[in-house]
Amino acid sequence: MFAASRRNAARAAIGLAAAGAAMMAGARPAAAQNVDEIIKKGKLVVAIDTTTAPYAALGTTMEPEGFDIDLARMMAKSLSVPIEFVTVNSPGRIPALLTNRVDVVISIFSITPERAQQVAFSMPYCGQSSVLLAPKGQQIGSAKDLVGKKVAVTRGAMEDIVLSGEARKLPGITILRFDDYPSTTQAMLSGQVDAMGGGDFGDVYLKKSASGEQFEQKFPLHAFHYGIGMRRGNPDLLHWVNTFLYYIKNDNSLDDLSRKWRKAPLPDLPVF
Repeated sequence: MFAASRRNAARAAIGLAAAGAAMMAGARPAAAQNVDEIIKKGKLVVAIDTTTAPYAALGTTMEPEGFDIDLARMMAKSLSVPIEFVTVNSPGRIPALLTNRVDVVISIFSITPERAQQVAFSMPYCGQSSVLLAPKGQQIGSAKDLVGKKVAVTRGAMEDIVLSGEARKLPGITILRFDDYPSTTQAMLSGQVDAMGGGDFGDVYLKKSASGEQFEQKFPLHAFHYGIGMRRGNPDLLHWVNTFLYYIKNDNSLDDLSRKWRKAPLPDLPVF
C-alpha cells in the first residue's frame, strides 16, 4: 500500500546520504569493518538518538540510558571493549555509517528494503507500531479525516514515510517535519498541529494540550521491527551481531531489557 511512498522517501534519503558521504570522504579514517578490527581499535563506536525514550534518553546525570543504550553496552561488554556513543538524529543515522563515524547504529532503526540498499541490518531485536495521535476531541478515524489538518512527524521516521504517502494521495493534508521526537511532540502539545505520527509508547499520553485536552491513539500506521545497522559488505560483523542477538534473546536478557525499559515483554520477533 505504501510502496510508492517508501520508494520516494528512500530516494531522498539515499541522495542525502550520498551527498554527506561525498563531502566527508577522506575526512575520517575508515571505521572498523569486522570484529577483529573493533577489538584491535579498542572500542565499539555506536550511533544513538537520545530523544527516543524509553529506548534512549539522557538521565538525571546527563548520561544516556534506555533500552538501546543497555543493548549497546551489552554488545561492548561481549566484545570486551569500551563503548563510545555518537549522538545523531533520525535523518543522521545512515550518514553516520556511510561517513565512517560509527561502527553500528542502535537507534530504533526500522528495517526496510529501501534502507537496506544503503546499510545492512541485523535480525530484529525489538519492534512496535507507529500510530496517529491526536487530542481525544478530534474525530479522526482514518487518513481521509486528516484532509484540512496539520500533522507533525519526525523527519525520516517510519511515520514520516507513511503519512507523506497519504498526503500525496489525499491533497489537503499538511505535513510538518521536525528533526527529533520531542520537537514533534511539542508541536502537538502547543497546538501548532492537529495530530502527529508517533510510536505506540512514550509519555505523550500522560500529557495535555495547551487547551487541557488529553491525547489518544486514533489509528495504526505501520508495524515495524528494529535492527542494528552496519555498513554493507561486512559479513563478519553482521554474523557476530546476529550471534550476539540470538544469544541474549535465548537467555532472556533481551526480554529483561524490554520489561525494564518498555514495561512490557519482548514482542514476537521474526528472523531472516
